[in-house]
Amino acid sequence: MPREISFPSEIGGWKWDGKAKNYNSRTLFDYIDGAAELFLAYGFKNLTVRRLEKPGQPPIVVEVYEMGSSEDAYGVFSFERQDEDAGIGQGSEFGGGLLRFWKGKYFVSIYAEGEGSGVESGILSVGKAVAQSIGEIGREPKLISYLPGEPAGLVERSLRFIRSHVLLNQRFFVAHRNILNLNPKTEAVLAQYLRNRQKSHLLLIRYSTVREAGEGFQSFTKAYMPEAAGKDRLLTEDRKWTFARQNREFVLIVFGASNEADGEELLQAAEEKILMGR
Repeated sequence: MPREISFPSEIGGWKWDGKAKNYNSRTLFDYIDGAAELFLAYGFKNLTVRRLEKPGQPPIVVEVYEMGSSEDAYGVFSFERQDEDAGIGQGSEFGGGLLRFWKGKYFVSIYAEGEGSGVESGILSVGKAVAQSIGEIGREPKLISYLPGEPAGLVERSLRFIRSHVLLNQRFFVAHRNILNLNPKTEAVLAQYLRNRQKSHLLLIRYSTVREAGEGFQSFTKAYMPEAAGKDRLLTEDRKWTFARQNREFVLIVFGASNEADGEELLQAAEEKILMGR
């Protein structure tokens, strides 16, 4: 466990067994082979795993991931978020016996190796104690503040902070190739919007420089919407609208707008938020 976290040895009758397993970027695959790439994409530093035991109950496993920054911890949490907030840490969810939350530069996952009458309450108690032991308060990615909110139809739990085109494709497939030129220094946020029961997606990307944004924008429009002939919008074969626009170091893309007016309105709302945030 990182030195700045004072992990409690007993929580509500659940006692730490005194052992801790630690993993770094080279050994993480030994613990979570199928999901290690997700954490590595968000600047993973190390993982500490501890087990807590209570007579007559299955062990509770606590996984504390130290990420590269608080923005990265938020990103890991957001990438698979789907359940209601549990009120733990700076953002959390609890469902199916799994508690996930982030706080500071840490992402935490807590679950039990079995079922029991007091297991769910035990998981939540452990989660609250672990969150309290993390003194650091982190920042959410500033990029998400540029997203139009609920009045525009934002589906809150759909928001994903993304670091690579591989992760983007896992949540919304764009292309096999990295046609947006995403790299470790770019930031992207993907969110779903729902208006009049019609679903669309907004992808907002911030590049390191205006030049990089221009190159990413040109690469995307050339590969994804060549029929647009230089315009910033295209009616696709499924009768949905795609919009793409560059605003200095930002690239804004709307996928699947049900009509041209809604797509334009969503794009303009995002541009207004960017202007206000400068």
